[in-house]
Amino acid sequence: MLPLGPKSFKVRQYPPMLKTISLYTGAGGLDLGLEAAGFETSVAIEFDKWACTTLRHNRPQWNVVHDDIHLVSSDQIRSTGGFLKSDADLLIGGPPCQPFSKAAYWSKGDTKRLDDPRADTLTAYLRVLRDLKPKAFLMENVFGITYKGKDEAISLLKNIIKNINSEEGTNYNFNLGVINAADFGVPQVRERVFIIGSRDGQPFNFPAPTHRDPEAQDLDLFPREVWRTAWDAIGDLEHLSHPDLAATGKWGDLLCSVPEGKNYLHHTNRGEGLPLFGWRTRYWSFLLKLAKDKPSWTIQAQPGSAIGPFHWKNRRLSAREMCRLQTFPDDYEVLGGRTEVQRQIGNAVPSLIGEILGREIRRQFFKHPIITAPKLLQRVNKKPYSEHPIGPVDQKYLNLIGEYQDHPGTGKGPMSLLASSN
Repeated sequence: MLPLGPKSFKVRQYPPMLKTISLYTGAGGLDLGLEAAGFETSVAIEFDKWACTTLRHNRPQWNVVHDDIHLVSSDQIRSTGGFLKSDADLLIGGPPCQPFSKAAYWSKGDTKRLDDPRADTLTAYLRVLRDLKPKAFLMENVFGITYKGKDEAISLLKNIIKNINSEEGTNYNFNLGVINAADFGVPQVRERVFIIGSRDGQPFNFPAPTHRDPEAQDLDLFPREVWRTAWDAIGDLEHLSHPDLAATGKWGDLLCSVPEGKNYLHHTNRGEGLPLFGWRTRYWSFLLKLAKDKPSWTIQAQPGSAIGPFHWKNRRLSAREMCRLQTFPDDYEVLGGRTEVQRQIGNAVPSLIGEILGREIRRQFFKHPIITAPKLLQRVNKKPYSEHPIGPVDQKYLNLIGEYQDHPGTGKGPMSLLASSN
């Protein structure tokens, strides 16, 4: 019998890291997700000093440029990112989501105007797209830019891309998708718009949701997992000390009387608490608390003292807990004071969404097969839990007990009527 030789095998070849230009990088939530999908941030342009401090602390290799994008030339981006002899693979960014007040000025979509110093954040992004011509682009923004009657930014974007193609000989296309982060395993309900395109005009198919609301009927042929919950994300952090996170302000002492998963509506004539407020006369996130068996509500960038979501233990969320709810890697540190940290995390794209979209961009645009599961998808926390007990209403709020009218409806409140009269 012949001796058995060594067993032959094929070495698995992983695709190379793809090079990314990142604008409006913030704390790096989107970049971290793309990093997990095999993209490398070659240059990051960010104006906020604390976000730059965070980026340099965690990813010094990203070549962070602390400046206003309007003051950073395309040649500087090309040089800093190392694109003098090759094209960038991907341009990413989420232009700040304030109303695009200059949309009317840019309505003709003239690409020559992209160099004008009066350009807004959207057109600054498009200037880099025109000048550096990456193989693909990804843009993120709030769901509100798609509202009927308020979609001038979308029309503007389409017009300018059309003109870029005409003048530069490219074939960038426009694929828009609305994603609820919870539908893809993020333990947070957060809707955002993503616009993705390729230089050669290849269409992009947004991935199908992998998770579902457990209260909704699942009619898919292949059953999906249920939404990840706040307990999955942060239940294992309960044993940690959380100093200086007490709820403060006028309403801080009322929070303990609100059950987890509820908000101020608990204390209205339709709730189970005391009638302290009128139905729907406050913002939804007023005194809003997490529920262990549900995803978090959207993490806010600039919440007031009474704006949640709060922890079920009647306190503010720690930086680590907010990072978990945004699916940042566990070893990532967001630097700055409480306000700066909250703003950076609240403005970020959940990293898992960046990874999922990045994997699809690699597969569809660059023909790289997906051979592993998402790295940033958190595990299900199987440790049992019980609902946190609620406390009594503090005596100082008892004078608010009374009869209150419900909010009259959208567009009929006192502020809306005042605005319409003016």
